[in-house]
Amino acid sequence: MTLSKKPKAKTKENADLLIVNAEELLTLAGSSQYPRTGSKMNELEIIHDGAIAIREGRIVAVGKTHDITKTFRGAEVINAKGKTVLPGFVDPHTHLVFAGSREEEFLMRVEGASYMEILNSGGGVLKTAKETRRARLEKLVELGLERLDNMVAHGTTTVEAKSGYGLTTEDELKILTAMKRLNQLHCVNVVPTFMGAHVVPPEFRSNTDEYVNIIAQETIPKVAQQGLAEFCDVFCERGTFNLEQAKGILANGKRHNLKPKIHADHLNTLGGAEVAADVNAVSASHLNFSSVEGIRAMAEKGVIAVLLPAATFSLMMNRYPDARFMIDSGVPVALGTDFNSCCWIMNQQLVIAMACHLMHMTPAEAITATTINAAHAICRADEVGSLEVGKKADITILDAPNHKFLGYSFGVNLVEKVIKNGRLVVDREKQDTPVFMSKTD
Repeated sequence: MTLSKKPKAKTKENADLLIVNAEELLTLAGSSQYPRTGSKMNELEIIHDGAIAIREGRIVAVGKTHDITKTFRGAEVINAKGKTVLPGFVDPHTHLVFAGSREEEFLMRVEGASYMEILNSGGGVLKTAKETRRARLEKLVELGLERLDNMVAHGTTTVEAKSGYGLTTEDELKILTAMKRLNQLHCVNVVPTFMGAHVVPPEFRSNTDEYVNIIAQETIPKVAQQGLAEFCDVFCERGTFNLEQAKGILANGKRHNLKPKIHADHLNTLGGAEVAADVNAVSASHLNFSSVEGIRAMAEKGVIAVLLPAATFSLMMNRYPDARFMIDSGVPVALGTDFNSCCWIMNQQLVIAMACHLMHMTPAEAITATTINAAHAICRADEVGSLEVGKKADITILDAPNHKFLGYSFGVNLVEKVIKNGRLVVDREKQDTPVFMSKTD
């Protein structure tokens, strides 16, 4: 009589971290090459009872909990039963680095003052520029770290940051240098954009072209030489920079390998969306008053619309971007906070709620717009914005049973945990868990 041998159990692979039993795991897989448009924005690629395996800061497997736990052994395991797991939010439009605040202008807006009235009186961007010019580099870094702590606590793991509160070559370089240090110090990735063409400084008010020449001939070359920015942005609006000036600045930026972006048609119809299409911009922001022709031109060129409902809300404007028309026209739509000294918001969850309530986007569309499409808007979709094998393990876990709570629930922080580069950096179940963690510790 011979005894049959039991087959050897398959040896499990080691993982640094497993996330298991997710009620909904929103992977948004399959969109790393192109942003989602049209009806595809409602497709979140949800896995029920989902799990993720992470090793050395990267995702190594995504699937059903049974399949992942059969293959992997985790040094640490997070039980996400009853929770929603999704990619860390990407914020594709912020003005992260500045000094001072403008709460007194909020009262002026309550009393009916417009954005341009406040700017023309020496307030707005000009007021913040004065305070930012006075601030030392170390102070700007300190303020930036506090803001990034707030952002990651609300689930954001990658942000784009624009300069534009210096308005001199020296001060713009100071702001961009602060961003570089923030990217070195904080776990949140900071993607830098040069925006010296934010407004015209008072010393060049009577000769805007002279300031444009300084940007083109002095500031942009120094920014590029020092490798301090990836994108170049312009505020194209009546009273700031006209269409030709915007085109010229962006064209000069492209010659120095700075990819073009544009603030367009925020306060009135000027043709900024058309400029975005003409220069093949990566993205165009605001777009409250963009023309039908401009939106269709953006769709044809694949320019991403970065919509900023919080900016419209903070300025007490009645007209929001026509997100429904943009989506139906095939424009890839992303959402950002537009955090700045006038629009003091660091929470992409609240932006999602605004997009749903004020622009009639579905929760799924808004989630797509704050993850994979937002990643495309800053040229990071190969690394973040979806939960796929090989990508960074940037993950947000919500204390919510399904994705529809984003938009439905607002004014609260649904985030329970945040994983950045495979490390747990926010854990609201443990009050002593630090929000801030450097990239090197």
